[in-house]
Amino acid sequence: MTTRVLWSLASLTVLLALPGVMPRASSTLGQAPPASPQSGAPQAAAVPILLPEEKHLRSVRQLTFGGENAEAYFSKDDKWIIFQHRGAGETADQIYIMDTEGKNRRMVSTGKGRTTCSYIFPGNKKILFASTHGSSDSPLAPPDMSRGYVWKLYPEFEIYTAKFDGSGLKRLTNNPGYDAEATIRRDGKKVVFTSKRDGDVDIYSMDPDGKNLKRLTTEPGYDGGPFFSFDGKLIVYRASRPQTPAELADYQELIQTDLLRPARLEIFVMSADGSNKRQLTKNGAANFAPFFHPDGKRIIFASNMENPRGRNFDLYMIGLDGSAPERITFSPEFDSFPMFTGDGKKLIWASNRAAKQRGETNLFLADWVE
Repeated sequence: MTTRVLWSLASLTVLLALPGVMPRASSTLGQAPPASPQSGAPQAAAVPILLPEEKHLRSVRQLTFGGENAEAYFSKDDKWIIFQHRGAGETADQIYIMDTEGKNRRMVSTGKGRTTCSYIFPGNKKILFASTHGSSDSPLAPPDMSRGYVWKLYPEFEIYTAKFDGSGLKRLTNNPGYDAEATIRRDGKKVVFTSKRDGDVDIYSMDPDGKNLKRLTTEPGYDGGPFFSFDGKLIVYRASRPQTPAELADYQELIQTDLLRPARLEIFVMSADGSNKRQLTKNGAANFAPFFHPDGKRIIFASNMENPRGRNFDLYMIGLDGSAPERITFSPEFDSFPMFTGDGKKLIWASNRAAKQRGETNLFLADWVE
């Protein structure tokens, strides 16, 4: 699934190869969507919905049941959730909205092409997401893996806004390069997103109408999955930096054909204007899907740091100074895409726990305990 989603990148190849795993922008980072379970496929071993070690989580509720669900983000008033969903037999993600009880669910994207990376503007009158429907009604072909495992940065992805019910669709970007992974500042006055418009894969900001475009990152390598802090002063993101001349040459060759070979993903923070960049994680693992705690002092993210070549991804909390992370989830299955409510009292995330079929990823909501 996409988007959209975020997501060592060598380790992230393992992540992406797993059924039901979608780093931010399942389509964003060229997610090759995993195949839906076939009828009669073996069931996944049941993992409890809450484990004893998960001391920060209480009263866990499962909000979706079946298919692949990820990148769920709260509205500013914490009453609604927007997310990506791909059901059994479907070929691509579409964008859905539901309330925090898991009810009043409806699709708000067009039902065409691939979609990823959705968000709700303050006031619940408008939404934002990326889609390829402007180029094709059908999902675009997955990337060619003849050169090894790669992500496809589909240049057909453009960013759209629509009314809360999906009507009134408006295109924000019109660029021959990839545009996706967009999120919104809490006051609704700025959008931050990932684009290949200048040849590299970098982070940009713009107004909600697409004006006042500003490039925020320029370092060689992938920069993406950005989120504003609750006060709008900082941006947290994931980045992959080529470490050797050979890695840089490989990156530059692939990016010319809109392909990206996963390497390492680390978590970075910068000021909202692109200044004061600093790296928070330095573990060589696949670190992605970062999101600020409302206190502005901590960041929650997903990682396989316990075993960088392994299949298990969990949630971790790290200080804004990059201090030692605390492990939050302990499931042997995939856990990622966390987001806090505005008061910090609830956490939503995507997980393979409690799956009835292999490849099933659902959304879970928990009370947060300090």
